[in-house]
Amino acid sequence: MESRSQRSSTRSKADLSTTLRRAWYHLRLSVRDPTRVQTWDAIVLTAASPEQADLYHLQLNRAKRMGRIAPSTVTLAVPDPQGQRIGSGAATLNAILALAEHLSVFSSSPVAGSSNCNSISSKSHERSNNENPLMPLVDLISKKHILLLHAGGDSKRVPWANPMGKIFLPLPYLAADDPDGPVPLLFDHILAIASCARQAFKNEGGMFIMTGDVLPCFDAFSMVFPEDTASIVTVPITLDIASNHGVIVASHSGPPNDKCSVFLVENLLQKPSIEELVENQAILDDGRTLLDTGIIAVKGKAWVDLVMLACSSQPMISELLQSKQEMSLYEDLVAAWVPAKHEWLKPRPLGEELVARLGKQKMFSYCAYDLLFLHFGTSSEVLDHLSGTSSGLVGKRHLCSIPATTVSDIAASAIIVSSKIVPGVSIGEESLVYDSCISTGVQIGSQSIVVGVNVPEVQTMVSGNPFRFILPDRHCLWEVPLVGRNERVIVYCGLHDNPKISLSKDGTFCGRPWKKVLSDLGIHDADLWGGIEKKDMCLWNAKIFPVISYSEMLQLASWLMGISNQQNESLLCLWKSSDRISLEELHRSIDFSNMWLGSTNHQADLAAGIVAACLNFGLLGRNLSQLCEEILQKEASGLVICKEFLSLCPTLEAQNPQILPKSRAHQVHLDLLRACNVEEMTSEMEQKVWAAVADETASAVRYGFKENAASASHGTFEQDFHNRKVKVELPVRVDFVGGWSDTPPWSLERSGCVLNMAITLEGSLPIGTCVETTKNSGLLISDDAGNELYIDDISSIAHPFDSNDPFRLVKSALLVTDIINEKIFQSTGLQIKTWANVPRGSGLGTSSILSAAVVKALLQIIDGDYSNENVTRLVLVLEQVMGTGGGWQDQIGGLYPGIKFTSSFPGIPLRLQVNPLLASPQLIKELQRRLLVVFTGQIRVAHQVLQKVVIRYLQRDNLLVSSIRRLVELAKIGREALMNCEIDELGDVMMEAWRLHQELDPYCSNEFVDKLFAFCDPYCHGYKLVGAGGGGFALLLAKTSDSANELRHLLTENSDFDVKVYDWEIYLLI
Repeated sequence: MESRSQRSSTRSKADLSTTLRRAWYHLRLSVRDPTRVQTWDAIVLTAASPEQADLYHLQLNRAKRMGRIAPSTVTLAVPDPQGQRIGSGAATLNAILALAEHLSVFSSSPVAGSSNCNSISSKSHERSNNENPLMPLVDLISKKHILLLHAGGDSKRVPWANPMGKIFLPLPYLAADDPDGPVPLLFDHILAIASCARQAFKNEGGMFIMTGDVLPCFDAFSMVFPEDTASIVTVPITLDIASNHGVIVASHSGPPNDKCSVFLVENLLQKPSIEELVENQAILDDGRTLLDTGIIAVKGKAWVDLVMLACSSQPMISELLQSKQEMSLYEDLVAAWVPAKHEWLKPRPLGEELVARLGKQKMFSYCAYDLLFLHFGTSSEVLDHLSGTSSGLVGKRHLCSIPATTVSDIAASAIIVSSKIVPGVSIGEESLVYDSCISTGVQIGSQSIVVGVNVPEVQTMVSGNPFRFILPDRHCLWEVPLVGRNERVIVYCGLHDNPKISLSKDGTFCGRPWKKVLSDLGIHDADLWGGIEKKDMCLWNAKIFPVISYSEMLQLASWLMGISNQQNESLLCLWKSSDRISLEELHRSIDFSNMWLGSTNHQADLAAGIVAACLNFGLLGRNLSQLCEEILQKEASGLVICKEFLSLCPTLEAQNPQILPKSRAHQVHLDLLRACNVEEMTSEMEQKVWAAVADETASAVRYGFKENAASASHGTFEQDFHNRKVKVELPVRVDFVGGWSDTPPWSLERSGCVLNMAITLEGSLPIGTCVETTKNSGLLISDDAGNELYIDDISSIAHPFDSNDPFRLVKSALLVTDIINEKIFQSTGLQIKTWANVPRGSGLGTSSILSAAVVKALLQIIDGDYSNENVTRLVLVLEQVMGTGGGWQDQIGGLYPGIKFTSSFPGIPLRLQVNPLLASPQLIKELQRRLLVVFTGQIRVAHQVLQKVVIRYLQRDNLLVSSIRRLVELAKIGREALMNCEIDELGDVMMEAWRLHQELDPYCSNEFVDKLFAFCDPYCHGYKLVGAGGGGFALLLAKTSDSANELRHLLTENSDFDVKVYDWEIYLLI
């Protein structure tokens, strides 16, 4: 077995951008389609008090509204009982108990004993299952998959995050991906990472526990936990860091089924010295040790034991409350699963009980070698994570209103999110401003943090001098509403101040030692701490922050920070005479409901300002539907504001008619109608949207039905009858990447690129048509399904066509080629036969390629322009006439031979550039050996998926826009890979493209396809469904030709998959 040092050296730290993007993709997928991608049954947060729990409840509801949590997931915020600290271990038991009781209320059958389970003796677990009244409650919750986030307690080292809760501090990573969405919070990113861990539990009930001040970035998809155990996630860390954290001592060999990452935990160490690490054999071969990340998974029997303990834990918690003791999760509760810690644990609070109830099961360590451990334990750490190596991920301007650079001085590296900045403001480098309104005359230094501050628009102070307030470099400033008061207290401290360090140990305030602060300001110890002992005097309990008028609080803030020019005596008198509060008292006096209301209204006002600017001055480039959701959170006037915006819609089309597409203007109107609940007009507006898309597509290819501008299609068809017969047969296409960038209205407004390939199936060209003139007038249409239709007068054909009409494709082809207006067909007839020897709903572009075949044949009949370029354009219009929509890649895939890289350039006309890849014989041979073309048996209908994607694009859904942009980039990467015969890289491109397609529409896959791909994964370097997805054919790119042969055999023989593997070849000649 390879040594642990060898294993760790082969792994590198996770790339933060890649890890987070993949986690967010998985989170969104699990929320949008939880039946296919498993999500948590319940998400529970611990809180310090009932008031904080109420705030967390509002945050959880927000997360559901914004698509961070699935509607089916139960959410709960559980405060410590009586608002008294009981430790993270007891808080875990209390949270499980609260969730069990909550679920029992909503359970379909009453749970025996649940009403009085709090009073049941802790010894009741010794009864048989039939006698134990707890068992129905235990059975109910032990089958659930629960995410528990510890978010209670006070954030002494990040005091400005205390009011919101540290877990909800702003962390605008990837914010630029969704500029009209809410500011991402630390909580949101934790949810994303945790969503990937759900797979490790499969169908076995359990709990996944994380802390609210750490973002662990790693590949949680690959986690494996042994059954019926507790597991703790670890990461190798250097000894200097380990000396301040918990360390796991793991065995040197794992269980037989997992040789790489899972080891039995032999001991637990807390902030160990080098000697302790050596003594306990905790140092790895490479000189590092295993850090306890605070991430714990409990499943199977260990989970049932924990649930049993929790459901009878009320007496234990009461004992802790009475004795004012705490039980830690990471020291006490976890120690119960580690036999070496039992003797240490037994004398501790409730230690005997923990060992007796939990000690039968073991704990394992899962080593996540690639884990990045982002700790948000101090204010300086928060700024480090925003401005350090991760700064490229940070959205530095998000949902904010900022002035022009000529009337303000805002550093490019400053992070301004969910804030309004007026002219005359200065903000220094690497500072964070969040949820604030900053007025003229405010100067914020570098590396400072401003949160929840609302400086009123005052022009002069009492003295008549222009208003000016300076926050020095490396300071924090925030405001907090207080219970029972109208005033909001202004709070401040130095970035590096540690509120826990006492005066006697050189504690600081605003970056200066307390002794200097007191000496400079003339303040006495008693003024701040009263009769508190000197060893306990610190910033946390110093009554230093005055609660007076806003302007006076700003004056005293400058004075206390040591930057005021005013005389000391008058300000000292004002400070002494004022009512003051400490951080500790503040923590217990926050008016959470008022704070939430103020923040919600502030964000709604910002969103309203963005929408107003977009409607009045812009080109409707923002996601108004998303912004209106935020506006509507302003209960008193949100709907009124949206109705005012709706009244502006009639003028939108005339605003910028040359450059604003009608489809976009109509979609904005539709979104505002829905925001205002004006449902009676939405159906009519929806029809206008789709009609506009069809008209814009026709215009872009220089074809207008009303203008009868199809002259380019006309030929010099002879008036005298001569029998003519044209047969057109075409291949199908498989697409590697780039689909959706070819689809109107995207392709009419932005560049697109698609990499696809023409192939034969089972040795033949599967799609074709035969068009023949007849001496007798009239039109006879037939297809390979046995359908037949005779139309006496060809000129009677007119659209719209019934969606169930089997011949609407041929009728639409007759329209776009303008054959219905050819006079010769008043006396001469036509007979048209079509066939498509591929399964229905194949995803191989069948409908578009058949349209291309019919259009091409009709143009040949009349001696029109049947070039591939002209046919491609006409099919694009044809699909709009049919009402199915669609882009250009399918017809190009069938009309042009071989592998093609096709680009489109928006404009009138739409320009297409088809670039055939000059594939070497070696490339063709390798592709045909390794690429399997498999029919899944799942029927899909392209236009159902297409409509959802088009609507999201018209709404300017930023996640969709960024996804399609990435598909365009991947098409270019895929082209280079093929040109260089790097087929493995093509597999990587296919995999990312498949993930992006699911981002565009989660229903492009299903449970069967997921199961099929999971089965094929060990043999493949890449796979995806072709076309829009939802079923049809799949491409499986095997790792080697031998893998392809083995996989072909397994799929053929496996009764779980009723699929067919087709023989295929690249079609090189047409």
